[in-house]
Formats: sequence, structure tokens, C-alpha cells
Amino acid sequence: MPKKTSTPQPQFATPAEVEAAFYEAIEQADLEGVMAVWAVDDDVVCIHPGGPRLDGYAAILEGWKQIFTHGNRLRFTLTDLNEHAGMTYAVHVLCEWVSDANNLSESTPVFATNAYTLTERGWRMILHHASAAPQNVTKPEEPLPDLNTVVLH
Repeated sequence: MPKKTSTPQPQFATPAEVEAAFYEAIEQADLEGVMAVWAVDDDVVCIHPGGPRLDGYAAILEGWKQIFTHGNRLRFTLTDLNEHAGMTYAVHVLCEWVSDANNLSESTPVFATNAYTLTERGWRMILHHASAAPQNVTKPEEPLPDLNTVVLH
């Protein structure tokens, strides 16, 4: 069952803060936390591995509700970050190593692209696109040092 919280909307100072909050909320099955990172806009897009393109805040909310309703708790280790940024946008391309919280010894590689924009409410996510990576992708021994703030276990 999705965890619900009643916290005020956070002000994210950097795209990295948004990313860390996003993955932490997913691990906690915190629907409100996941949605707090998104720009409230019809132009936001989310694509889960093997899933349809979800356009707009309402569709993304429904997509995450469905994921959290299934009850599987996930854990993420993030690696291979490649960042592109300007004054009001940032794009992060990375590898998510996704594990079931009850079996951390096995993880599945997923390539993800996360895009962020600077809004009047701080940085917000405008795109999350994740797709299955080839099974021959090898997991680094240690996550990249630059990702220490977003590596979750």
C-alpha cells in the first residue's frame, strides 16, 4: 500500500536534490513524495520500462499509484551518471540497479534519463524515462563518488 505523508511542498535547490528525493520516495512507496518532485504541468512525461508513455501530471500520478499498489518494495543503486546542465535545465543519464527490497543480492540494470527544469518552486522533474538495459551490463564494484548523495540501499 502506498505510504502517504502530509508534508509541505519541498523547495529543491539543485537537480541532484530532486533526484535523491525521487529515488528515496520510490523506495519508501511514498506516492506524495514521488509526486512532489514533479513539475505540475501537462507537458511532463514518464515512461516506465515496458510501459506506455504517461503524459501530464495526472497520468503520471495514476501510473505511480498502480506501481505502489502492487506492494513490491524496490531498492536502487545508481551508477554511471552523465550530467548535462544549463542555467534552467539539467539532464541526468544514469544506470539504475533495481532490486527487490527482500532480495538485494540480485539487481536488474535499467537505463534512465531524468530531466529537470528550474521553476518558481525550485528545481522539478519534467521527464523520467527508464528502459531495460542489456543483461550484459556489468555493475561497478562501488557507485560513482559523485552519486553518494543519491545512492540508496
